[in-house]
Amino acid sequence: MKTFEEKTTVRYAETDQMGIVHHSHYPVWFEAARTGFIKSLGMSYSEVEKKGLLLPLSELYVKYRSGALYEDELTVSVHIEKLTGARVTFGYRVTRDKDCTLIAEGFTVHAFTDSNLCVVNVMKTHKEIYDMLYRAWKD
Repeated sequence: MKTFEEKTTVRYAETDQMGIVHHSHYPVWFEAARTGFIKSLGMSYSEVEKKGLLLPLSELYVKYRSGALYEDELTVSVHIEKLTGARVTFGYRVTRDKDCTLIAEGFTVHAFTDSNLCVVNVMKTHKEIYDMLYRAWKD
């Protein structure tokens, strides 16, 4: 299973009144890591879209383990947990770099659709994209 890591530093605007990262920022970090991961496989997300394939989000789960604070340097790791012809599940771990503390973990589930948001079987409609994801999942 291939893993990709995206680095981020907590900005002041991402913290709440308690000085802890607001929960709404984790999905944004997940997205940044996921798009970086796809690009690292050899095709940017915009290239995937140009081929007529979209990956709308159908599920999002985050388990918060510890608070991240202003200026914390974090690593968001992403990998493929599950892949079928109709959907892909990405798993995430957010850790603080200085002490390796697990901050959060979660997953997102994405359907494969055409530009009209009709579900497609990516194994049949975009085999090269399926194969790219499959290699990352099984390597």
